[in-house]
Amino acid sequence: MPEDDVSKLRIDKSKVSIRRRRGGRLLFWTLVAGACGLGVLLYRMGILAPAVEVTPATVQYLYPSQAFTVLNASGYVVAQRKAAVAPKITSQLVHLAVEEGSRVKADQLIARLENEDARAALDRTRAEVELARHNLDQARAEFENALQDYERSRRLIVPGYITQAEHDAAVARMKTARAAVAAREAALRAARAARDEAAVAVGYAEIRAPFDGVVLTKNADVGDILTPLGAAANAKAAVVTLADMNSLQVEADVSESSIGQVNVGQPCVIQLDALPDARFSGRVHMIVPTADRTKASVMVKVAFLEPDPRILPEMSAKVAFLSREVGADEEQPVLSIPRSALITEGERSTAFRIRGDRVEAVPVRVGRFLGSAVEVRVGLEAGDKVVVDPPASLRSGSKVKSLEG
Repeated sequence: MPEDDVSKLRIDKSKVSIRRRRGGRLLFWTLVAGACGLGVLLYRMGILAPAVEVTPATVQYLYPSQAFTVLNASGYVVAQRKAAVAPKITSQLVHLAVEEGSRVKADQLIARLENEDARAALDRTRAEVELARHNLDQARAEFENALQDYERSRRLIVPGYITQAEHDAAVARMKTARAAVAAREAALRAARAARDEAAVAVGYAEIRAPFDGVVLTKNADVGDILTPLGAAANAKAAVVTLADMNSLQVEADVSESSIGQVNVGQPCVIQLDALPDARFSGRVHMIVPTADRTKASVMVKVAFLEPDPRILPEMSAKVAFLSREVGADEEQPVLSIPRSALITEGERSTAFRIRGDRVEAVPVRVGRFLGSAVEVRVGLEAGDKVVVDPPASLRSGSKVKSLEG
C-alpha cells in the first residue's frame, strides 16, 4: 500500500507540455498583434512613414509694390549736370581750395594758377589808360585854345583887321585840335579795352565753379602744369570733376520688346545695391529716342522724387516700373508666404512649417493678397520654411525631404 501512495504523487508530464506549448503561442501572437498595432500607430503619426518630398519656400518680407510691378530693369546713377572744370590758359597750379566731396556754390573759387605775367600786363594797361586820359585832357585844352583863336579870327576878318591867311591858319588849327581830341578819345577807348582784356586774362587764372555741386574727383595737385588741351607731356587738363547732385538720375536699359510698357511720368521704385534696405520713389523722366543695337535696349532716365545725400553717381541701381502710384499704406514691407503654401478651411488658415526633417501644421492669420503671395500677420516669422503645394497626405509631424531645386 505504501507503493500505491507514492505513485499517486507523480506528475503527468504530457499534460504539462501541452499547456506550455499553448501558452507560448498565445504570447507570440499577442506580441505580433501589439507590434502591428504599434507600427500602424507610428505610421499614422508619421514616425515610420517614408519621407515626403516637398518644395520649401522661405517666409520673407515683401513690399506691396511688388504686386503691381510691370517691369524691372537695371542701370546706374548718373549726374545729368556734370563738368570737368579746366583752365583756359596754360599755367602752373599754385592753389587748390577743394578736395573730393567738397560742396561748392556757383562762382566759388576752386583753384588759382600762376599769373604774374598777366598781372604785370594788367598794371601796364592801367597805366596806359591813365596816359591816354591825360593825353585826351591835353588835346581838349588845345582844342579849346584853337577854338577861341578861331572865334576871334572870324570876328576880325570881316572889318579887315587880319588877313585871310591868318584867318585860314586859325581855322586849320581848330580843325587839327578837334581831330586830335577825337584821336585821344579813341586812344583812351583802346587803352580801356586793353585793360579789360588784361583783367580777363588775370581772371583766367582763377578757376571757379560753374554751378552748385560736389567735387567728385581731384585731377591735379599744386605744382602741376595745366593746359586746356592736355597735350603737353605731364600736363593735366581738368582740375576737378564737378557734379550737380540735384540732377542725379538712373539710366536704365530696357529691352526693346518691353519698352512699350514704359511711359514718361510713370511711377517707379528705385533700389540701390549699395543701400539694399532703402527704396526711393522715382518717375520716368525721359525715354531716350534711340536704341542700342549691341544690347537691343533703349535707355530710360528715371528721376528721383526726393534727393538723398547717400545717393552717389555711378552707383548700380534696379528700377521697378509700376502700374500705379504706391499708397501710403504700401510703403513698408510685410511678412509674406506664397499663396500656394496656404491651406484654407472655412475661416481657418494653416501652413506647414518645416522643422528639421519634419513638418508641423501652424495656424496663421493672413492679410491682403499680394499677387502670388499673401501677407502673414500672425503665426510665422521671417526666415521660417514652409511647404509649397503641400500634398493631401501630409500631416503634422510627417517626415519630409526638401526639394530645394
